[in-house]
Amino acid sequence: MDKFIVQGGKRLKGEVEISGAKNSCLPILAAALLGEGESVIENVPNLRDISTMVKLLRSLGARVTQNNGSVSIRPTNALVPLAPYKLVSTMRASVCVLGPLLGKLGEAEVSLPGGCVIGARPIDLHLKGFEALGAKITIEHGYVKAKASSLRGSEIYLGGSFGSSVLATGNVMMAAVLAKGETSIENAACEPEVVDLANFLIRMGAKIEGHGSHLIRIQGVKKLRGVKYQVISDRIEAGTYLVAGAVTRGDVTVKNVTPEHNNALYDKLIQAGAVITKGKNTVRIQVKKPLKPVDLTTLPYPGFPTDLQAQMMALMTTASGISVITEKIYPDRFMHVPELNRMGARIFLEGSSAIVTGAKKLSGAHVMASDLRASAALVLAGLVAEGRTDIHRVYHLDRGYEQVEEKLSRLGATVWREKE
Repeated sequence: MDKFIVQGGKRLKGEVEISGAKNSCLPILAAALLGEGESVIENVPNLRDISTMVKLLRSLGARVTQNNGSVSIRPTNALVPLAPYKLVSTMRASVCVLGPLLGKLGEAEVSLPGGCVIGARPIDLHLKGFEALGAKITIEHGYVKAKASSLRGSEIYLGGSFGSSVLATGNVMMAAVLAKGETSIENAACEPEVVDLANFLIRMGAKIEGHGSHLIRIQGVKKLRGVKYQVISDRIEAGTYLVAGAVTRGDVTVKNVTPEHNNALYDKLIQAGAVITKGKNTVRIQVKKPLKPVDLTTLPYPGFPTDLQAQMMALMTTASGISVITEKIYPDRFMHVPELNRMGARIFLEGSSAIVTGAKKLSGAHVMASDLRASAALVLAGLVAEGRTDIHRVYHLDRGYEQVEEKLSRLGATVWREKE
């Protein structure tokens, strides 16, 4: 197992190329199972989660090859409906094979998912949607079993305790594209990754309208074809590097991005005192004066993303004053707080809110990564901390950030990786 080491104190400056969106790639790779013939997905990052999905698709009987940022998937006549615990337990997004398997084969048996430990994330909305389409659902021995002789279009309301669900919206959409008749998904997630998945399915021949809104309508078709498709850039990776620029009071430009995907983040960075300049497919951040504290609440898109909450908290530990960060998506997503406090941060939790009092300085320490975005927050804190920060269990970071040490090094950071 590796650990990630950051020697703090370097101001970041320069340009960084953003990879394809992990949270688009995973369901799109799964959706390729629905096609007749080969699909080639481009702009795919080289990540641990992508490798897990490739192994899972192969275990289901698909022929999958990876080559320099692209993945080709050819479903075979020997597809099997069983997604085993060994693979699904390591990555929550593995559950997104349920929809394609159910739509294509009429049955699916998928282990209950694992992934980051960031609080309860049940899949009840997924199952509610499948049942509305006519599937019979049972849970036995840690596996979800779904079966339907024929899926039928239906009106489905996907509202949950904390708003819409990206994975559930995508999963139900994938099951519905081959169902008979029309399906409407109300309170659908609006995230760019959902839109990207819908655009891929449309390219394959699906009939989908309303993606990007809270009401998606799907007219079932008899079959889909394999296609070539390029996924969008990763807005969370882009946001992380912009915050890295801010925390080091630097000057960083992210390239290969869709600028409007991160407007909620820009709003908070500008409130804090950063200067944001948007180009056609670039965003530049400059910090020329001391940063001010800001309050924020995570919400479904287009609100502030929960996947940037930890990184923004690391930034606010360096602002002068008190910030309040409220988590409305995953109220328990504060595993990074005690580790940031080990570095000299002053953060107190009150229910689903964190009260952050800006510290005069952070100091390097040994810290433990609990999940993907917490890992990123600890790296950001290490960039500005005095001395050396050792971040343990760095495999979390490798699940969602491609070539992170190379990209940070090119911006001027002193970072490296060592064996534990």
